Amino acid sequence: MRLRRVFGHYPTGVVVVAALSDGEPYGFTVNSFTSVSLDPPIVGFCAAHTSSTWPRIRDAGAFTISLLSVGQEQVCRSFAAKGSDRFSGVEWSMKEGGHPGIDGALAWIDCVLDDCHLVGDHELILARVVSMTTNDVDDDPLVFHGGRLGRLCAGTLATASGNARACRGSPAS
Repeated sequence: MRLRRVFGHYPTGVVVVAALSDGEPYGFTVNSFTSVSLDPPIVGFCAAHTSSTWPRIRDAGAFTISLLSVGQEQVCRSFAAKGSDRFSGVEWSMKEGGHPGIDGALAWIDCVLDDCHLVGDHELILARVVSMTTNDVDDDPLVFHGGRLGRLCAGTLATASGNARACRGSPAS
């Protein structure tokens, strides 16, 4: 699909959205996550209409978003897989909002569902931020670009007018 190829040129961060529903943890990988508003703090992401996980999280009405680090590529893949126990082998803990957060993530954002809009083959989800926590790890964020997972080399990030190839060749951990 041409649109997918074109947007493959645009890097995105990777997060896991997770909630408890009927006492069970549910979660899925999202790379369409964004900040929408600073005042009030609102974030957004998209979920496919075909997702069997999103309805469980939506029904919970609240969730935790874990911002994945470059060392969490396998976590990303686990939560993107269909029909599997996504939490199997993944370390997680309950966050302030009462929902699962992935251990080792760069940060966690506890949210309350604000609004959903049907848009094409996805739902656009808007959520109000109720609390945030950062991890004290010095790691790079996990990034999706060109159909691959990798790293944004924050420690060597070049300015637009500087050395644009500063991160070339830096593999994902």
